[in-house]
Amino acid sequence: MSVYVIRRFLQSGVVILVMSVIVFFGVNVVGDPVDMLVSPEADQAEIERVITSFGLDKPVWQQYGIFVMNGVKGDLGRSFIFGESALKLILQRMPATLELAFMALFMAILIGIPLGLYAGLRPDKVSSKVIMAGSILGFSLPTFWVGIMMIMVFAVILGWLPSTGRGDTLDLFGVPVSFLTLDGLSHLLLPATNLALLKISLVIRLTRAGTREVIHMDFIKFARAKGLSPSRIVMVHLFKNIMIPVVTVLGLEFGSLIAFSVVTETVFAWPGAGKLLIDSIQQLDRPIIVAYLMIIVFLFVIINLVVDILYSVLDPRVRLQAKTA
Repeated sequence: MSVYVIRRFLQSGVVILVMSVIVFFGVNVVGDPVDMLVSPEADQAEIERVITSFGLDKPVWQQYGIFVMNGVKGDLGRSFIFGESALKLILQRMPATLELAFMALFMAILIGIPLGLYAGLRPDKVSSKVIMAGSILGFSLPTFWVGIMMIMVFAVILGWLPSTGRGDTLDLFGVPVSFLTLDGLSHLLLPATNLALLKISLVIRLTRAGTREVIHMDFIKFARAKGLSPSRIVMVHLFKNIMIPVVTVLGLEFGSLIAFSVVTETVFAWPGAGKLLIDSIQQLDRPIIVAYLMIIVFLFVIINLVVDILYSVLDPRVRLQAKTA
């Protein structure tokens, strides 16, 4: 087990290093932030001063070296526009994004797993066919369009829920959260539902497929022959086995919820890190773009590492394969 974990840690470090090269050089070949930082009427001396002050006069490889050395110390650069630490600006917005992602993941688990189990256990019922048809719609409809339609129906026409902002917040361990207040929860419901729709559909189909595969296996037939109740067979024997792929996919999808919440945050004006990224792209604020992407890379790597370790706990064959390799 320890050899497997150490190997995964080393692989994760290599991935972060390679991605830092791709992200940094990829962002630095796009546009010229000096055009956004200085006035069109500025003279050459002023332009040179701005270039020097932000270290843009150095070769790109040297800028990358400085970025890596500072990154090891936890410094991912200073925003060109705000003049503050890029990491600080992102971390200030990250609680809102994490709250949105956690709520979407919670909704995907709460809705997707029971519906998938039901559709898998009773595949011939009309209700199961309706569930699977709805999951196809969840995959097919674009997120931005669904968000706009939700605003039109629930905020504009019916007036049930607010369409923008985060609402009232309360501090939880020093972090402002919305779900602890009624106003904040009402602001959170629409964007979280919009972000969760694709994941609900994914969990439904994954759970149904796992259920249909496991339900015909010998150990399920043996459990029935022993006279165990249907609820015990489902919740103990079947559920444990179908959760292995579900846990893996949900772990990876949580990273995508954070990374790709940009569209939902933009549509609903949710004050998260994704909206900060969009604003930074429009202003060519390179340090924030690079810092955001590196944080997302780090999150994906950590989530993958945790999922792999959980997978090895749930399925010992993974550890045996790692030892053999």
